[in-house]
Amino acid sequence: MGFPDITPELKAAMPHLRGRLLANERLAPFTWFRVGGPAQVLFTPADQDDLAYFLKNLPRELPVYVVGVGSNLIVRDGGISGIVIRLSPRAFGEVRVEGDDVVAGTAALDKRVAEAAASADIGGLEFYFGIPGSIGGALRMNAGANGAETKDVLIEATGIDRRGERHSFSNAEMKFVYRSSGVDPSIIFTAARFRGLRTTPEAIRARMHEVQSHRETAQPIREKTGGSTFKNPPGHSAWKLIDAAGCRGLRLGGAQVSELHCNFLINTGEASGHDIETLGETVRARVKESSGIELQWEIKRVGIAQ
Repeated sequence: MGFPDITPELKAAMPHLRGRLLANERLAPFTWFRVGGPAQVLFTPADQDDLAYFLKNLPRELPVYVVGVGSNLIVRDGGISGIVIRLSPRAFGEVRVEGDDVVAGTAALDKRVAEAAASADIGGLEFYFGIPGSIGGALRMNAGANGAETKDVLIEATGIDRRGERHSFSNAEMKFVYRSSGVDPSIIFTAARFRGLRTTPEAIRARMHEVQSHRETAQPIREKTGGSTFKNPPGHSAWKLIDAAGCRGLRLGGAQVSELHCNFLINTGEASGHDIETLGETVRARVKESSGIELQWEIKRVGIAQ
């Protein structure tokens, strides 16, 4: 059973739309966990103008959700009702250097931004080399690693609202906090400008090597996972609390807490979205019982549970 197909009505209401509209499109291939039901409508805009046109003409009652590379996401098994927008790297993935700035579309991989900065001898963005996401997610979540965060390097972000109007946001206007930003969730970010510091190529490459080595030795990067599952509570490390609660290696259906880094959940092969989310909730309950601390999800969970 899928969702009702509303694409004919949308296409009729938007005769100049150039992007792709697909009904009941599977989302599992777009997530790192490889789980989840379909999108009622999956829209891939041709460019920023096409996205603005779509949002301007989209009925307000239809919910909208944006999916990037799906590295920090659990799509529930019932899928997502309404519109899922996926910005393609072809249309929103350009990365260029302008002086000491790096300008990137929000479909660009974080790692690619780090590489572009390094090729121009711009330091300070090396931490992006170790984050398996895209710039859109980095803006929304104030993504960080290895002691640095998006708020440390962002100059400005641009986005489009539900009325199809464009906005720009300074660093202060992003209202960054730990693993989140305060910008209206309905804004779809389309590009960002970052500034680093001129540094020697040797120093940049050494830092990037350090970041990559840490990932390869401490994280299950070759598994079907979603990155860090829970936020670090103030004064604590989530993984230490999970380990102390006896959850390292814990299994539920096809989902498992990583033996290598227990703040990572893994799809061992045939896990459902329900398996992964339920395992996460089991970990939260055991940590609460063990330490009195309530872990907060860092991974986004969206859609309808089954």
